[in-house]
Amino acid sequence: MTGAKTAVEWLASVTPDPEACRWEWERNPLGVALLPAGRAWDVLILPSELGYPTLDVLTRILDQLGPVLVDFGDSRMGFLVPPGTASRWIGTGIRTAGAGTWIVVPYPGRSTGGTRWLVPPDGSGTLTDPALLELAMHEAAAGLATREDG
Repeated sequence: MTGAKTAVEWLASVTPDPEACRWEWERNPLGVALLPAGRAWDVLILPSELGYPTLDVLTRILDQLGPVLVDFGDSRMGFLVPPGTASRWIGTGIRTAGAGTWIVVPYPGRSTGGTRWLVPPDGSGTLTDPALLELAMHEAAAGLATREDG
């Protein structure tokens, strides 16, 4: 549970009152909290048709992945990237959450019925490099195009 506790502390650190956030989060029956993006991370949100193959590519090339969320119904995936990425990102079909936005974040290590971690945060602050994410998306998209043509 130490990893989950560290991850909780890291995630809650972006709120104005981390202690109150942790208290509320740990008691929320849904196991989720609304956290501000743009402070410790931004989020790039991919449709799952592209997100899962992108995650597969990243898993092959990286030893340690940044946190990855998936929404209820597995329709979208959110890759946590360095703050400021959202304001510079240009990509068709990719949504962003950065400064001034909030995201639903599940409590690490606890199962919820909705949004969940595919790659949970470890509390170290590791994020996905946006350049590597973009390359992985291109490779995944090329693989998808090849399968559709074949």
